[in-house]
Amino acid sequence: MSDYLLSVILGIVEGLTEFIPVSSTAHLRIAEALLHLHYSQLSLESGYWKMYSIVIQLGAILTLPIYFRHRIAKFFSTFPRGERGERTILTHPLSLVMIAFVVTAIPSFLLIKVIGKHLESPYVIGTALLVGGIVMWFIDARNGKAEAAGEAAAGGLIHTWHMEEMSLLQAVWIGACQILSAVFPGTSRSMSTIAAGQMAGMSRASALEFSFFLSIPTMVMATAYTLWKSLRGKDGNPIGVARIDAHGWIVLAIGFVVSFIVAYGSVAWFMAYVRRRGFGPFAIYRIIVGILVLFFAARLAG
Repeated sequence: MSDYLLSVILGIVEGLTEFIPVSSTAHLRIAEALLHLHYSQLSLESGYWKMYSIVIQLGAILTLPIYFRHRIAKFFSTFPRGERGERTILTHPLSLVMIAFVVTAIPSFLLIKVIGKHLESPYVIGTALLVGGIVMWFIDARNGKAEAAGEAAAGGLIHTWHMEEMSLLQAVWIGACQILSAVFPGTSRSMSTIAAGQMAGMSRASALEFSFFLSIPTMVMATAYTLWKSLRGKDGNPIGVARIDAHGWIVLAIGFVVSFIVAYGSVAWFMAYVRRRGFGPFAIYRIIVGILVLFFAARLAG
């Protein structure tokens, strides 16, 4: 299989899984194992792979500010009072996104050595997929009746139907829960933030939207930090940009473009799907994949 085709496949995997709650990290590792990438230029041990994984993730990230450009423009134009005039500088949606980001970023940075140690463990990834799936299924099922009753129904488990109505405590709670996805690959950043939002009384749609907006600063800073560290040779896999030939740059470009296109379609589809059917199918999928990863990891170890 050529590197060009491999780049298309990995770009598709990244684009499909980055924003839905199934863990892009886990699926890229699974794809690497299935495609035997140890013999390719895209080897996990090479500096080139470090750059490639960053580039395709950046392609996915670029989807969000473009897809939500009108919503972002409205948030900036209504800062800090909000569209209805009842928000403050601490409770405006833009502020809540940045507060949640800071709550995540500081502990995650301090735990960077733990993150690195767990990154490649199939047992950690499989367990995180399995446990995350169970948690997501339980929370979404618990909120199912309230979702079906709708916003007009009084009482119930849901009291925040729109992202613009979020509280400061909800943002802090979601940011704290997102730390799990940094420390334990396979947890999924979107799963942890969506489930945390639902636990805090948010509807599926509002929790999903906040998850998307929170992912912009989170993913930009995480990928920028990884890129900076590798370029400085401070990482186990320094990139060595000067050694990349024309073939390598084409492979990078293919992965970036494919990831962007697929991620854009994935975001649009995911938002529409969740409003109709919820997160249950994704929870079941996580449970199945988690069991399979643990099973094959045990077989290989044995």
